[in-house]
Amino acid sequence: MDAITSETGQSVGCPTQPLPLNKVLLVDDHALFAQGLAGLIRQEGLAESVITASSVEVASSLLAHQDDFQLILLDIALQGETGLALLPRLAVHRDPPPVVIISSSEDEATVRAARAAGASGFLAKSAGRSALVSMVRSVSRGEGYFPGGLEPVAQDLSLTPRQMDVLLLLAQGFPNKRICQSLNLTEHTVKTHLKAIFTQLGVHNRTECVNLARTRGWL
Repeated sequence: MDAITSETGQSVGCPTQPLPLNKVLLVDDHALFAQGLAGLIRQEGLAESVITASSVEVASSLLAHQDDFQLILLDIALQGETGLALLPRLAVHRDPPPVVIISSSEDEATVRAARAAGASGFLAKSAGRSALVSMVRSVSRGEGYFPGGLEPVAQDLSLTPRQMDVLLLLAQGFPNKRICQSLNLTEHTVKTHLKAIFTQLGVHNRTECVNLARTRGWL
């Protein structure tokens, strides 16, 4: 993303002209990128303030104490819990803000994972200023923002939302322990979900599971 700068955990002021958004939460553990993106949002007049967080835990704490965020920009590849772990936590909020995934991975599987997890949009970290502006303006109007041509998740998908979460992390190569940490589940529960997914697909191992899920358009 073009040249980028803002203080982690602090507000970044904007010009006084009317803005699409008042307050944005940016969750990314790469400080220079986060500071730069926050600065770019300010320069483009897209939000009055940007608050940055380096982890799902910090983001959850901010959301618990501040209910006026209008957009969450969320990196998937965070240290510790994966960024997708924040999405289920938003369910406790009465009116959660839309979430747009920002990622250095631009493959279709990652975009589908973001969409299936409930994100309102996806923006590659390699995107330029015009894409950032288009994304913020689209989401602020209540519209989604995904790369063109992406089809919805297959209609024959019969997994539960939690099983889909497990499948998405499995497809990213996460071992059971990391899936447990990311989704705040016990190892027994993860194994139960995996068994149900394997049975649904008629497969016997993780590789077969991911390959067939992709063939069916689930990933």
